[in-house]
Amino acid sequence: MANNYYDTLGVGKSASDDEIKKAYRKLAHKYHPDKSGGDEQKFKEINEAYQVLSDKTKRSQYDQFGQTFSGAGPGGAGAGGFGGDFDFSDFMRQGEGGGFEFNFGGVDLGDIFSGAFGGGRRGAAQKDRGRDIQIDTEITFSEMVTGATRKVELRKNVQCDRCSGTGGEPGAEVKTCPTCHGSGRVQKMTRTILGSFSQVTVCPECQGEGKIFEKKCSKCGGEGRVKEKQEVEINIPAGIADGQTISLQGRGEAGVKGAPAGDLYVLVHVKVHPKFQRSGNDVLSTEEISFSQAALGAEIEIETVDGRLILKVPSGTQSGETFRIKNKGVPDLHGRGRGNQMAKIIVRIPKKLSREQKRLIEELGKTEE
Repeated sequence: MANNYYDTLGVGKSASDDEIKKAYRKLAHKYHPDKSGGDEQKFKEINEAYQVLSDKTKRSQYDQFGQTFSGAGPGGAGAGGFGGDFDFSDFMRQGEGGGFEFNFGGVDLGDIFSGAFGGGRRGAAQKDRGRDIQIDTEITFSEMVTGATRKVELRKNVQCDRCSGTGGEPGAEVKTCPTCHGSGRVQKMTRTILGSFSQVTVCPECQGEGKIFEKKCSKCGGEGRVKEKQEVEINIPAGIADGQTISLQGRGEAGVKGAPAGDLYVLVHVKVHPKFQRSGNDVLSTEEISFSQAALGAEIEIETVDGRLILKVPSGTQSGETFRIKNKGVPDLHGRGRGNQMAKIIVRIPKKLSREQKRLIEELGKTEE
Protein backbone atom coordinates (compact mmCIF):
# COMPACT_ATOMS: atom_id res chain seq x y z
CA MET A 1 0.00 0.00 0.00
CA ALA A 2 1.32 3.43 -0.96
CA ASN A 3 2.37 5.84 1.72
CA ASN A 4 0.07 8.70 2.59
CA TYR A 5 1.95 11.98 2.21
CA TYR A 6 0.39 13.42 5.38
CA ASP A 7 1.35 10.30 7.34
CA THR A 8 4.87 10.45 5.90
CA LEU A 9 5.36 13.93 7.36
CA GLY A 10 3.37 13.12 10.51
CA VAL A 11 0.81 15.92 10.06
CA GLY A 12 -2.95 16.07 9.66
CA LYS A 13 -4.83 17.08 6.52
CA SER A 14 -5.64 20.45 8.10
CA ALA A 15 -1.97 21.24 8.80
CA SER A 16 -0.85 24.76 7.91
CA ASP A 17 2.02 25.52 5.51
CA ASP A 18 4.25 26.35 8.48
CA GLU A 19 3.40 23.08 10.24
CA ILE A 20 4.19 21.12 7.07
CA LYS A 21 7.50 22.97 6.62
CA LYS A 22 8.46 22.45 10.28
CA ALA A 23 7.65 18.72 10.10
CA TYR A 24 9.63 18.36 6.88
CA ARG A 25 12.71 20.08 8.27
CA LYS A 26 12.67 17.96 11.42
CA LEU A 27 12.36 14.68 9.50
CA ALA A 28 14.82 15.70 6.77
CA HIS A 29 17.35 16.50 9.46
CA LYS A 30 16.75 13.15 11.16
CA TYR A 31 16.93 10.94 8.06
CA HIS A 32 19.44 12.85 5.89
CA PRO A 33 21.67 10.19 4.29
CA ASP A 34 24.82 12.16 5.11
CA LYS A 35 24.08 11.87 8.84
CA SER A 36 24.93 8.95 11.05
CA GLY A 37 21.86 6.73 11.17
CA GLY A 38 20.34 8.43 8.10
CA ASP A 39 17.96 6.62 5.75
CA GLU A 40 18.18 7.54 2.07
CA GLN A 41 14.91 5.83 1.11
CA LYS A 42 13.04 7.48 3.97
CA PHE A 43 14.63 10.81 3.05
CA LYS A 44 13.38 10.45 -0.54
CA GLU A 45 9.85 9.67 0.68
CA ILE A 46 9.90 12.73 2.95
CA ASN A 47 11.05 14.95 0.09
CA GLU A 48 8.42 13.50 -2.26
CA ALA A 49 5.68 14.22 0.27
CA TYR A 50 6.94 17.74 0.92
CA GLN A 51 7.15 18.57 -2.80
CA VAL A 52 3.44 17.84 -3.11
CA LEU A 53 2.10 19.23 0.17
CA SER A 54 4.16 22.44 0.04
CA ASP A 55 2.67 23.35 -3.35
CA LYS A 56 -0.88 24.71 -3.05
CA THR A 57 -1.96 23.43 -6.48
CA LYS A 58 -0.44 19.97 -6.08
CA ARG A 59 -1.79 19.67 -2.54
CA SER A 60 -5.29 20.58 -3.71
CA GLN A 61 -5.10 17.98 -6.48
CA TYR A 62 -3.70 15.40 -4.06
CA ASP A 63 -6.50 16.09 -1.57
CA GLN A 64 -9.01 15.66 -4.40
CA PHE A 65 -7.65 12.52 -6.03
CA GLY A 66 -5.52 11.03 -3.26
CA GLN A 67 -2.99 8.38 -4.24
CA THR A 68 -5.71 6.15 -5.68
CA PHE A 69 -7.36 7.08 -8.98
CA SER A 70 -10.69 5.40 -9.60
CA GLY A 71 -12.34 5.77 -13.03
CA ALA A 72 -16.09 6.08 -13.44
CA GLY A 73 -16.71 3.64 -16.28
CA PRO A 74 -19.77 1.39 -16.77
CA GLY A 75 -20.41 -1.31 -14.22
CA GLY A 76 -18.00 0.22 -11.68
CA ALA A 77 -14.98 -0.31 -13.93
CA GLY A 78 -12.51 2.50 -14.51
CA ALA A 79 -11.90 4.23 -17.82
CA GLY A 80 -10.44 1.92 -20.41
CA GLY A 81 -11.56 -1.15 -18.45
CA PHE A 82 -9.83 -0.73 -15.09
CA GLY A 83 -11.62 -2.80 -12.50
CA GLY A 84 -11.74 -1.42 -8.93
CA ASP A 85 -9.11 1.05 -7.76
CA PHE A 86 -6.00 1.99 -9.68
CA ASP A 87 -3.01 2.79 -7.43
CA PHE A 88 -1.51 5.82 -9.14
CA SER A 89 1.32 6.30 -6.62
CA ASP A 90 3.11 3.17 -7.84
CA PHE A 91 3.23 4.59 -11.34
CA MET A 92 4.37 7.95 -10.03
CA ARG A 93 7.38 6.28 -8.43
CA GLN A 94 8.12 4.23 -11.54
CA GLY A 95 7.76 7.30 -13.70
CA GLU A 96 10.29 9.50 -11.92
CA GLY A 97 12.14 9.69 -15.20
CA GLY A 98 9.04 11.03 -16.97
CA GLY A 99 5.29 10.63 -17.36
CA PHE A 100 3.25 7.60 -18.45
CA GLU A 101 0.88 7.46 -21.40
CA PHE A 102 -2.01 4.99 -21.13
CA ASN A 103 -3.89 4.13 -24.32
CA PHE A 104 -7.05 2.08 -23.97
CA GLY A 105 -9.74 2.41 -26.60
CA GLY A 106 -8.34 5.72 -27.79
CA VAL A 107 -8.45 7.28 -24.27
CA ASP A 108 -5.10 8.71 -23.23
CA LEU A 109 -5.12 8.34 -19.45
CA GLY A 110 -1.59 9.71 -19.33
CA ASP A 111 -3.00 13.13 -20.22
CA ILE A 112 -5.52 12.84 -17.38
CA PHE A 113 -2.83 11.98 -14.84
CA SER A 114 -0.53 14.67 -16.18
CA GLY A 115 -3.24 17.29 -15.93
CA ALA A 116 -4.18 16.25 -12.40
CA PHE A 117 -0.69 15.98 -10.94
CA GLY A 118 1.47 18.21 -13.13
CA GLY A 119 3.14 15.31 -14.98
CA GLY A 120 6.17 13.33 -13.88
CA ARG A 121 8.79 14.63 -11.53
CA ARG A 122 11.12 15.41 -14.40
CA GLY A 123 10.41 16.52 -17.95
CA ALA A 124 12.43 17.50 -20.99
CA ALA A 125 12.67 21.08 -19.73
CA GLN A 126 13.48 20.17 -16.12
CA LYS A 127 16.69 19.18 -14.42
CA ASP A 128 17.39 17.68 -11.03
CA ARG A 129 17.55 20.40 -8.37
CA GLY A 130 20.32 19.94 -5.85
CA ARG A 131 19.58 18.35 -2.49
CA ASP A 132 18.94 20.41 0.61
CA ILE A 133 21.41 20.13 3.48
CA GLN A 134 20.71 20.62 7.17
CA ILE A 135 23.39 21.15 9.80
CA ASP A 136 23.48 22.13 13.49
CA THR A 137 25.48 24.90 15.12
CA GLU A 138 25.77 26.12 18.71
CA ILE A 139 26.12 29.70 19.98
CA THR A 140 26.49 31.23 23.42
CA PHE A 141 23.82 33.24 25.21
CA SER A 142 25.83 36.40 24.55
CA GLU A 143 26.08 35.58 20.83
CA MET A 144 22.31 35.19 20.77
CA VAL A 145 22.13 38.82 21.89
CA THR A 146 24.83 40.22 19.62
CA GLY A 147 24.63 37.90 16.61
CA ALA A 148 27.47 35.67 15.44
CA THR A 149 29.30 34.27 12.45
CA ARG A 150 30.21 30.64 11.91
CA LYS A 151 32.35 29.05 9.21
CA VAL A 152 31.63 25.41 8.45
CA GLU A 153 33.25 23.03 6.00
CA LEU A 154 30.84 20.89 4.01
CA ARG A 155 31.61 18.05 1.64
CA LYS A 156 28.93 18.36 -1.02
CA ASN A 157 28.22 18.49 -4.73
CA VAL A 158 29.38 21.82 -6.14
CA GLN A 159 29.25 23.19 -9.65
CA CYS A 160 32.09 21.87 -11.80
CA ASP A 161 34.57 24.68 -12.37
CA ARG A 162 35.93 23.14 -15.57
CA CYS A 163 32.67 23.13 -17.55
CA SER A 164 30.80 25.75 -15.43
CA GLY A 165 28.05 23.21 -14.83
CA THR A 166 27.23 22.46 -18.49
CA GLY A 167 28.64 18.92 -18.44
CA GLY A 168 30.54 19.41 -21.69
CA GLU A 169 34.27 19.54 -22.22
CA PRO A 170 35.28 23.17 -22.83
CA GLY A 171 35.25 23.82 -26.58
CA ALA A 172 33.23 20.69 -27.40
CA GLU A 173 30.49 21.06 -30.02
CA VAL A 174 26.83 20.51 -29.21
CA LYS A 175 24.76 18.13 -31.33
CA THR A 176 21.21 16.77 -31.41
CA CYS A 177 20.83 13.70 -29.23
CA PRO A 178 20.80 10.63 -31.52
CA THR A 179 18.72 8.59 -29.07
CA CYS A 180 15.67 10.87 -28.75
CA HIS A 181 16.31 12.97 -31.89
CA GLY A 182 16.06 16.16 -29.90
CA SER A 183 12.75 15.51 -28.12
CA GLY A 184 14.33 14.77 -24.74
CA ARG A 185 12.09 11.76 -24.22
CA VAL A 186 11.95 8.15 -25.34
CA GLN A 187 8.95 5.85 -25.58
CA LYS A 188 8.66 2.16 -24.79
CA MET A 189 5.63 -0.07 -25.35
CA THR A 190 4.80 -2.64 -22.69
CA ARG A 191 2.03 -5.23 -22.95
CA THR A 192 0.32 -6.38 -19.75
CA ILE A 193 -2.92 -8.12 -18.80
CA LEU A 194 -4.42 -4.65 -18.45
CA GLY A 195 -3.52 -3.67 -21.98
CA SER A 196 -0.66 -1.90 -23.73
CA PHE A 197 1.26 0.71 -21.80
CA SER A 198 3.16 3.40 -23.64
CA GLN A 199 5.79 4.49 -21.13
CA VAL A 200 7.45 7.82 -21.85
CA THR A 201 10.63 8.57 -19.91
CA VAL A 202 13.42 11.11 -19.94
CA CYS A 203 16.05 10.21 -22.47
CA PRO A 204 18.93 8.46 -20.65
CA GLU A 205 21.47 9.83 -23.11
CA CYS A 206 20.76 13.59 -22.82
CA GLN A 207 18.75 13.61 -19.55
CA GLY A 208 15.85 15.35 -21.26
CA GLU A 209 17.77 18.21 -22.89
CA GLY A 210 17.53 16.96 -26.48
CA LYS A 211 21.17 17.87 -27.08
CA ILE A 212 24.49 16.45 -26.04
CA PHE A 213 28.11 17.53 -26.16
CA GLU A 214 30.44 15.79 -28.56
CA LYS A 215 32.67 15.21 -25.54
CA LYS A 216 31.74 15.08 -21.85
CA CYS A 217 33.62 17.13 -19.29
CA SER A 218 36.74 15.27 -18.22
CA LYS A 219 36.36 16.43 -14.61
CA CYS A 220 32.69 15.79 -13.82
CA GLY A 221 31.93 13.15 -16.45
CA GLY A 222 29.08 15.19 -17.93
CA GLU A 223 27.09 15.72 -14.71
CA GLY A 224 28.06 19.36 -14.31
CA ARG A 225 28.94 18.96 -10.63
CA VAL A 226 31.62 17.33 -8.50
CA LYS A 227 31.90 16.37 -4.83
CA GLU A 228 34.26 18.72 -3.02
CA LYS A 229 34.83 20.37 0.34
CA GLN A 230 33.52 23.91 0.54
CA GLU A 231 33.67 26.44 3.36
CA VAL A 232 30.41 28.24 4.03
CA GLU A 233 30.10 31.36 6.17
CA ILE A 234 26.89 31.58 8.19
CA ASN A 235 25.67 34.87 9.62
CA ILE A 236 23.52 34.24 12.69
CA PRO A 237 21.27 37.23 13.43
CA ALA A 238 20.92 38.79 16.87
CA GLY A 239 17.74 37.71 18.61
CA ILE A 240 17.53 34.20 17.17
CA ALA A 241 16.07 31.70 19.63
CA ASP A 242 17.18 28.22 20.57
CA GLY A 243 15.78 25.70 18.08
CA GLN A 244 15.19 28.18 15.26
CA THR A 245 16.45 27.43 11.75
CA ILE A 246 18.25 29.73 9.32
CA SER A 247 17.54 29.13 5.63
CA LEU A 248 20.30 29.89 3.13
CA GLN A 249 18.89 29.61 -0.37
CA GLY A 250 21.12 28.05 -2.97
CA ARG A 251 23.81 27.03 -0.47
CA GLY A 252 22.92 23.33 -0.53
CA GLU A 253 24.17 20.85 -3.11
CA ALA A 254 24.56 21.91 -6.74
CA GLY A 255 21.97 20.67 -9.22
CA VAL A 256 22.63 18.54 -12.28
CA LYS A 257 23.97 20.46 -15.31
CA GLY A 258 23.32 23.91 -13.95
CA ALA A 259 19.97 23.15 -12.31
CA PRO A 260 19.17 25.23 -9.20
CA ALA A 261 21.11 24.33 -6.09
CA GLY A 262 19.38 23.10 -2.96
CA ASP A 263 19.14 25.12 0.23
CA LEU A 264 21.19 24.97 3.42
CA TYR A 265 19.24 24.84 6.70
CA VAL A 266 21.12 25.70 9.88
CA LEU A 267 19.49 24.57 13.15
CA VAL A 268 20.70 26.88 15.93
CA HIS A 269 21.23 25.75 19.53
CA VAL A 270 21.86 28.28 22.32
CA LYS A 271 24.02 27.23 25.28
CA VAL A 272 22.45 27.47 28.73
CA HIS A 273 23.71 30.50 30.68
CA PRO A 274 24.52 30.03 34.40
CA LYS A 275 22.77 33.29 35.36
CA PHE A 276 20.37 34.40 32.61
CA GLN A 277 17.21 32.92 31.16
CA ARG A 278 15.24 34.15 28.18
CA SER A 279 11.51 34.89 28.21
CA GLY A 280 10.37 36.25 24.87
CA ASN A 281 12.80 39.12 24.30
CA ASP A 282 13.31 39.71 28.02
CA VAL A 283 16.27 38.42 30.04
CA LEU A 284 15.50 37.11 33.53
CA SER A 285 18.00 37.22 36.39
CA THR A 286 18.02 36.78 40.17
CA GLU A 287 19.89 39.17 42.46
CA GLU A 288 20.53 38.55 46.18
CA ILE A 289 20.69 41.35 48.74
CA SER A 290 21.14 41.31 52.50
CA PHE A 291 18.42 41.93 55.08
CA SER A 292 19.91 45.34 55.93
CA GLN A 293 20.13 46.34 52.25
CA ALA A 294 16.48 45.47 51.80
CA ALA A 295 15.48 47.42 54.88
CA LEU A 296 17.67 50.48 54.40
CA GLY A 297 18.05 50.53 50.61
CA ALA A 298 21.30 50.16 48.69
CA GLU A 299 23.10 50.42 45.39
CA ILE A 300 24.17 47.01 44.14
CA GLU A 301 26.27 45.98 41.14
CA ILE A 302 24.58 43.47 38.85
CA GLU A 303 25.50 41.68 35.65
CA THR A 304 23.64 42.35 32.37
CA VAL A 305 24.13 41.00 28.85
CA ASP A 306 25.91 44.31 28.08
CA GLY A 307 28.18 44.28 31.13
CA ARG A 308 27.87 45.29 34.77
CA LEU A 309 25.86 48.26 36.06
CA ILE A 310 24.56 49.74 39.34
CA LEU A 311 20.97 48.99 40.39
CA LYS A 312 19.38 51.21 43.05
CA VAL A 313 17.34 49.16 45.51
CA PRO A 314 14.96 51.37 47.55
CA SER A 315 14.46 50.89 51.27
CA GLY A 316 11.72 48.47 52.21
CA THR A 317 12.27 46.23 49.19
CA GLN A 318 10.55 42.89 49.66
CA SER A 319 11.94 39.53 48.67
CA GLY A 320 10.49 38.52 45.29
CA GLU A 321 10.13 42.05 43.91
CA THR A 322 11.25 42.46 40.31
CA PHE A 323 12.98 45.49 38.82
CA ARG A 324 12.90 46.25 35.10
CA ILE A 325 16.10 47.45 33.45
CA LYS A 326 15.10 48.88 30.08
CA ASN A 327 16.74 47.81 26.83
CA LYS A 328 19.02 45.24 28.43
CA GLY A 329 17.22 42.25 26.95
CA VAL A 330 17.41 40.44 23.59
CA PRO A 331 17.06 42.38 20.32
CA ASP A 332 13.92 41.57 18.35
CA LEU A 333 14.78 39.25 15.48
CA HIS A 334 12.83 41.47 13.06
CA GLY A 335 14.37 44.72 14.27
CA ARG A 336 11.46 45.90 16.40
CA GLY A 337 13.36 47.19 19.43
CA ARG A 338 14.84 45.26 22.30
CA GLY A 339 13.58 43.54 25.41
CA ASN A 340 14.36 44.36 29.04
CA GLN A 341 16.20 42.67 31.87
CA MET A 342 13.88 41.62 34.68
CA ALA A 343 15.91 41.42 37.90
CA LYS A 344 14.15 39.50 40.68
CA ILE A 345 15.33 40.43 44.18
CA ILE A 346 15.87 37.73 46.80
CA VAL A 347 16.47 38.91 50.37
CA ARG A 348 19.18 36.81 51.99
CA ILE A 349 18.28 35.91 55.62
CA PRO A 350 21.32 35.12 57.80
CA LYS A 351 21.34 31.63 59.28
CA LYS A 352 23.39 32.60 62.35
CA LEU A 353 23.06 35.77 64.42
CA SER A 354 25.25 37.20 67.16
CA ARG A 355 23.70 38.26 70.48
CA GLU A 356 23.84 41.90 69.47
CA GLN A 357 22.18 41.17 66.13
CA LYS A 358 19.44 39.21 67.84
CA ARG A 359 18.89 42.06 70.31
CA LEU A 360 18.61 44.63 67.53
CA ILE A 361 16.14 42.50 65.58
CA GLU A 362 14.08 41.94 68.73
CA GLU A 363 14.01 45.71 69.29
CA LEU A 364 12.94 46.14 65.66
CA GLY A 365 10.20 43.59 66.16
CA LYS A 366 8.84 45.48 69.18
CA THR A 367 8.56 48.69 67.12
CA GLU A 368 6.61 46.84 64.44
CA GLU A 369 4.01 45.56 66.91
